Amino acid sequence: MDYLSLSGAGFTRRRVAIAGVVSPLRPVIVPSLDEETVGRHDRNHHTAWTSVRQERWEGELVVQGEIPSWLKGTYLRNGPGLWHIEDYNFRHLFDGYATLVKLHFENGRLIAGHRQIESEAYKAARKNKRICFREFSEVPKYENFMAYVGDIAKLFSGASLTDNANTGVVKLGDGRVVCLTETQKGSLVIDPDSLETLGRFEYSDSFGGLIHSAHPIVTDTEFLTLLPDLVNPGYLVVRMEPGTNERKLIGRVNCRTGPAPGWVHSFPVTEHYVVVPEMPLRYCAQNLLRAEPTPLYKFEWHPESKAFLHVMCKASGKIVASVEVPLFVTFHFINAYEEEDEDSRVTAIIADCCEHNADATILDRLRLQNLRSFNGNDDILPDARVGRFTIPLDGSPYGKLESALEPNEHGRGMDMCSINPANLGKKYRYAYACGAKRPCHFPNTLTKIDLVKKAAKNWHDEGVVPSEPFFVARPGTTEEDDGVVISLISEKNGSGYALLLDGSTFEEIARAKLPYGLPYGLHGCWVPKE
Repeated sequence: MDYLSLSGAGFTRRRVAIAGVVSPLRPVIVPSLDEETVGRHDRNHHTAWTSVRQERWEGELVVQGEIPSWLKGTYLRNGPGLWHIEDYNFRHLFDGYATLVKLHFENGRLIAGHRQIESEAYKAARKNKRICFREFSEVPKYENFMAYVGDIAKLFSGASLTDNANTGVVKLGDGRVVCLTETQKGSLVIDPDSLETLGRFEYSDSFGGLIHSAHPIVTDTEFLTLLPDLVNPGYLVVRMEPGTNERKLIGRVNCRTGPAPGWVHSFPVTEHYVVVPEMPLRYCAQNLLRAEPTPLYKFEWHPESKAFLHVMCKASGKIVASVEVPLFVTFHFINAYEEEDEDSRVTAIIADCCEHNADATILDRLRLQNLRSFNGNDDILPDARVGRFTIPLDGSPYGKLESALEPNEHGRGMDMCSINPANLGKKYRYAYACGAKRPCHFPNTLTKIDLVKKAAKNWHDEGVVPSEPFFVARPGTTEEDDGVVISLISEKNGSGYALLLDGSTFEEIARAKLPYGLPYGLHGCWVPKE
């Protein structure tokens, strides 16, 4: 059987045996390197922090182990993959131009591929050989002061903000697949098979604004997201129905204190409520205008402004609770659910997140210089835990924040979580995340969290950087952890592989070596085969 692989000098075809495969392979696309090569591969850096070798690739991988026969569909993973333009190297993990990766599973086979998302920011940078839009920490290099003033004017309209959709990817209820980042213009529709960028997802409503949560809540029946209001500090909670591009207002939350709304990279929901976090890491208009990044980039840490969680009824838009909580820093909420008493009355909301012990320096730790300079001995990853908020619904002014389990269970590292989607907004037991085996500078394990036993099971391979463990449930199962966990693994020697773990035992069931290692990626989604 043919295995197609690409290297920096071209591609080769060789015949290899793939266990359990007896029918011919479907054709694969192998683009020309002459037109697709995009960057250099610097072996002095770990593969995870090195730009992707070329713009696109697709081929079938040799599988070691066995892919479950029921696993039929495509895992898509989005993330920054190109961290330089010409000789200019980007500064922050979040700046890279988006690389979309796919793993297509069918009949025990695995077709893999990747492709750059063709945002206007990416295309302009390639054409002009320089940064042309404002990225997370990068700004265009201005020829003179008037050029800077002109760019500031375009900032207020959103025209100078990036559309580099390098954060997440979601499948809408109507089947469209959209890649996202925190700028609203950075919502791009892609083809999940070819990974082609089809165009911008144009919102047809009149909400305006420049930014939104990078992680909407997406199900087969709705799309929920938050729109921060930077002028009158607060948040709009909006819903969009499948088949439409129009967001409709559920309600508004006004900030309790502070000069601006807190960063809302993500937020949780329950069956009946939306939880709106007001974090003391707040947006900063002055930092948005700067030509050079500050230590906290677009944000400022305001501990004096305190921290709050607001609970809004999905049906009415009414705020049913607004409580002060201990200071916290989180990128990613895991899940939330409603706590009931013996009479089935909802008494509290429980909301779990990957919480960085109220330490905002995690943002600066993600500078590429820090990630690339790790020598294997320094234990510099800031501590993190599964932070559990309890929000009372009895009118109390205060909520609680505690550790849901002992942080040493997962090496005091915790981020990039997924759960069984059937338990979204409901009481749940298991979560899958990236944890830490120390010493380390970045999460380096895959971790299964048991919130009932308050224990964790960790997978670790020396020297690798795993991406978000993504859980896919076995069709028709009634067991919460009956399924597989998918992760893409970057190795320090320039290679990498796709990994499948059993969701229940957390043991490896299959892996497939990639033709070359891929940069670290962020978030993914599952597109089942119809």
